[in-house]
Amino acid sequence: MSIFSKIAAGEIPSYKCAESDKFYAFLDINPLAKGHTLVIPRREIDYIFDMDDDEIAEFQVFAKHVAQAIKRAIPCVKVGQAVIGLEVRHAHIHLIPMQTERDMHFGEKKLKLSDEELKEIADKIYSEFNK
Repeated sequence: MSIFSKIAAGEIPSYKCAESDKFYAFLDINPLAKGHTLVIPRREIDYIFDMDDDEIAEFQVFAKHVAQAIKRAIPCVKVGQAVIGLEVRHAHIHLIPMQTERDMHFGEKKLKLSDEELKEIADKIYSEFNK
């Protein structure tokens, strides 16, 4: 079972931003920007492009709704999307609030946020997602 499957199952704590029966979104604990969120399918699958067409379509629509919640909760120009998938063998999408394209550069230094800050950000996104 991947670390992301354990997070989605509640076995490992996370800063929940959104969820459905098929998908789960939570804050990246090593974010590039405040509000950097990971979106995963609850079903464990390694590679996003191995998902069936219907599932990947639903996954993208769920991610879109999460991105809209992020944009309402975190002041930003846009929310960028990245699919890398090498660091954890579980399909996932990075949603990152952006002011400039440089905010999507994964080689940049990660933010260090307190538990209180992460909880506050996650609660704002969760609240916006559930409106």
